[in-house]
Amino acid sequence: MTILTPEARVTFPSSSFSNLCASVHLLLQEQFLKEHIKVAGKVNNLGNSVAVEGAKNKVLITANIDLSKRYMKYLTKKYLKKNNLRDWLRVVASSKDNYELRYFQINNDEDEEDDEE
Repeated sequence: MTILTPEARVTFPSSSFSNLCASVHLLLQEQFLKEHIKVAGKVNNLGNSVAVEGAKNKVLITANIDLSKRYMKYLTKKYLKKNNLRDWLRVVASSKDNYELRYFQINNDEDEEDDEE
């Protein structure tokens, strides 16, 4: 089990999102994480042990207790599914304590070949 270092980050992509849309989703994800992170088996029990805050295009999760990296990935995927963004974005580990949301790369080569035939 991978344990998060004291500070973990989830980064939103900035390419196609407008700044307003990205900031709205950032606030919504921050709120979602605050409501769904379990501490000692209970939801809404963050106290002083876990802090969730948004900064620019990132959600910073600072924990004084052990939180698994996989659990943060699970909650991020759950948020994406709830907001119908799961078909467009994927969660990728960019470093040991970092996750990024990236767009799926869709190859249009197959579509072009079908159109030519």
